[in-house]
Amino acid sequence: MKHFFKSQVASVPAIQCLSVVASILVLDQLTKILTERCITSSIRIMPGFFNLVYVKNPGAAWGIMAGKGMILLLISIIVLILISIFIKRLTEGWMERYYALSLICGGIIGNSIDRITRGAVVDFLDFYAGSYHWPAFNVADSAICVGVFIFIISSWIRPQIQEEKK
Repeated sequence: MKHFFKSQVASVPAIQCLSVVASILVLDQLTKILTERCITSSIRIMPGFFNLVYVKNPGAAWGIMAGKGMILLLISIIVLILISIFIKRLTEGWMERYYALSLICGGIIGNSIDRITRGAVVDFLDFYAGSYHWPAFNVADSAICVGVFIFIISSWIRPQIQEEKK
């Protein structure tokens, strides 16, 4: 029985994880380039619910730490290094956790590219309902949130794999 869960653990080749990271990066940067080139004012897509906008966010989520781009970049680099070092321990071999961390890394790199090249993160997805307005966000932000959600759900429903005692 002690080997039951180990037999359920999937192995994920690095190429699959790198493909997820690269896909998020390409989609994120393409949408930001299109936003910069094509959106000059708010475009209503679904009145009362969703607009496309062009916002430069000099901070993190909800504009916190505005103007602290170098600190945010340093935090991003540290998180990427820690994920790289502890990926096996964080995933415990569960495939969805590899994908979750790949989404998170792709999002972190996408927003870091903005901080380096644009001096701020480009946001363009604007959701609201009546007077309730969610801050604008982008593909990288979405990837980070989806990755965190998948990781939390996986951690909640998957058994923790215990190392065999010698």
